[in-house]
Amino acid sequence: MDKHMNYGSDYKYIPATSIGSGLGIEVLPDLYSYTIQIVNIHLIGDPTTNEFVLVDAGMPNSAAEIISVVEERFGANSHPKAIILTHGHFDHVGAIIELVNRWNVPVYAHELELPFLTGKTSYPEPDSTVEGGMIAKISPMFPNEPVNLGNNVKPLPSDGSVPNLPEFKWIHTPGHSPGHVSFFREKDRALIVGDAFVTVKQEYLYKVITQEQEISGPPRYLTIDWQAAQESVNTLWKLKPTTAVTGHGLPMTGALLSESLTKLVENFDEIAKPDYGKYVN
Repeated sequence: MDKHMNYGSDYKYIPATSIGSGLGIEVLPDLYSYTIQIVNIHLIGDPTTNEFVLVDAGMPNSAAEIISVVEERFGANSHPKAIILTHGHFDHVGAIIELVNRWNVPVYAHELELPFLTGKTSYPEPDSTVEGGMIAKISPMFPNEPVNLGNNVKPLPSDGSVPNLPEFKWIHTPGHSPGHVSFFREKDRALIVGDAFVTVKQEYLYKVITQEQEISGPPRYLTIDWQAAQESVNTLWKLKPTTAVTGHGLPMTGALLSESLTKLVENFDEIAKPDYGKYVN
């Protein structure tokens, strides 16, 4: 096990919390979503077994909370078979090093995301000028230097399979980040979206705090390629998901999900794409 892991020098606790923080939702019998401050982690697997994975790794300083959520659902000293990342932004890898050290499990991410997970490349600076509210304005305080997981992170298999999740396929959904992925299970049309679209307008502090539910594109202050982001939303819409869990906001299912996603596809420029910002056009 490679112990030479480190967070970026700008890694720090971010004091932002929604009313959903600390709440877990059993979306399906084997899909559990839990909110860490302003971001969601997901546990996939039957709670009566020890066969499960963790998708994403929360906010900085959240390892103890994530461990207790895992043990509450799967039993004392249980740990996932792997940690699978939708992408490597700070709020999705915030506890990753502590979790890898504690559980000694592999991490998987898309090949194009690996430079941001092996200390090689920083993400572009968050855009505080982008159209939006308070969260967009404070985004420059968010860490953007890469975490370095060394050889503990591996690329997702090129055939679209997901390690330890035989029923899921990964789908490349870039735009919000170059190697962003979502996960889809055909048999029940369950979709783990990541930040390709979200169910709260993440740029607005009062909407994040109250978790007011409305479909939106990826969080604006970190999204660098709006054309790719739009194509990714179209890709996910074509899957006709019946259940979706996202990186930010509440799960969405059934008619609300299909109507909202169709609305997002048809009105992407109005709903998702900011009117101004340094990564627009």
